[in-house]
Amino acid sequence: MTEKNTADPVQGGVPAGSGGTAVPAGGHVCVAGVGVSGPPVVRALLARGLRVTVVNSTDDERARAAAEGLRAAGAGVVLGSDELPEGAALVVTSPGWRPDAPLLAAAARAGVEVIGDVELAWRLKPAEQVWLAVTGTNGKTTTVRMLEAMLRADGRNALAVGNVGTPIIDAVLPDASGAVPDVLAVELSSFQLHWSESLRPHAAAVLNVAPDHLDWHGGFDAYAEAKGKVYAPGTIRVANTADEVSVRLAAAGDASAPLVGFGLGTPRPGELGVVEDLLVDRAFTADRRSTAEELASLSDVRPAAPHQVANALAAAALARAAGAAPGAVRAGLAAFGPEPHRIAPVAEVGGVLYVDDSKATNTHAAAASLSAYEPVVWIAGGLLKGAEVGDLVRAAAPRLRAAVLLGRDRDLLRKALEEHAPGTAVAEVASTGAEAMTEVVAEAARLAEPGDTVLLAPAAASMDMFPDYNVRGERFAEAVLALPR
Repeated sequence: MTEKNTADPVQGGVPAGSGGTAVPAGGHVCVAGVGVSGPPVVRALLARGLRVTVVNSTDDERARAAAEGLRAAGAGVVLGSDELPEGAALVVTSPGWRPDAPLLAAAARAGVEVIGDVELAWRLKPAEQVWLAVTGTNGKTTTVRMLEAMLRADGRNALAVGNVGTPIIDAVLPDASGAVPDVLAVELSSFQLHWSESLRPHAAAVLNVAPDHLDWHGGFDAYAEAKGKVYAPGTIRVANTADEVSVRLAAAGDASAPLVGFGLGTPRPGELGVVEDLLVDRAFTADRRSTAEELASLSDVRPAAPHQVANALAAAALARAAGAAPGAVRAGLAAFGPEPHRIAPVAEVGGVLYVDDSKATNTHAAAASLSAYEPVVWIAGGLLKGAEVGDLVRAAAPRLRAAVLLGRDRDLLRKALEEHAPGTAVAEVASTGAEAMTEVVAEAARLAEPGDTVLLAPAAASMDMFPDYNVRGERFAEAVLALPR
């Protein structure tokens, strides 16, 4: 990872709108979808005096409730339609809409540009606002929140945006006082990157890439390619030295831009890494060949699981790329609190630790979580979304005391355990109702021994049994706290 680096931070940002077609002044914009990203996009467009029509393919109670607020704001709303509004000069789509959705396909045929909310925000942002971008299959939210904390510790007016509470479009427009954040820590999904063309972050990291959302992208190569778009021309490339795809995507980026590696081993020049119990920087020092900057201790990372340390190093690399002082990394980590349902200890009962990592919704995330504990009673299952679980089970087998399986695809996990971890005790819970998690936790408690960890790391999505992974984790915690002491 020593292709090219820089001791001095490269100054960030390009003029707003310089990378793509401008938002049409006074024109007609179609917003696709009334979901989470739709309303803030509509507000931003209306604030610029544009005519806005929102089109949503469904016409249900939830859509009608959202439409009422959008109409009150001044937008036109058409429900139960896939038609492109007449005269629309631009379509801003919700990230999850596939390119072959009828409305977007109609726009393509008509020669109308389709962009996402991130691309729109980039075109509208102040030229001086710096973006630091984070993508990857797992760890994005944790990393941008760590990055936000580091930047604030450095005295910056920084904000984490994306799937962390603040819509990105709201962070590029002046607030009531006329101010906007100086620096954004931007979480980007593969969907958002697919719909972005002119995006040019100051620095960007691809944390890791593992199979996910393959049905949307049509295959792993297309999914990885979407992630790689974050390494835009002029963008400082931050890559995970332990992830082959991250390294490959960074190498394929702009060769004239600095390349910075991060990993859990001793760093080479141009990298951030770990020496004994210290996080150190050999990328943004005055002499990276002979000196290193101490950034923090492993004890400053909570919890100090390997993947969490890697996230901290990625955040530190981006903060340092923006000129943050070494001490801001430690101070930021001290101020950082992990998000709920991300490798979060719930309680210790009878000498057994219960840990909630409901956010481990794919095999890559579950593997990282399992690597942090031993021995483990593993709670897994749900919607595997076509993922292959053999490699996950094979790698985890030496750590497993037992497994408790739930959800629609639990039989696939059971077969993998039978093949790759034949000595592991397995219990299955067929219930899917409100009390299912209580039964799951009771089975795990029965199988666990003092010193074990009962780990909820499902490796699967939750929607077969729960509204989302948050509710799944909440039900797990409630069941654990109800165990007899």
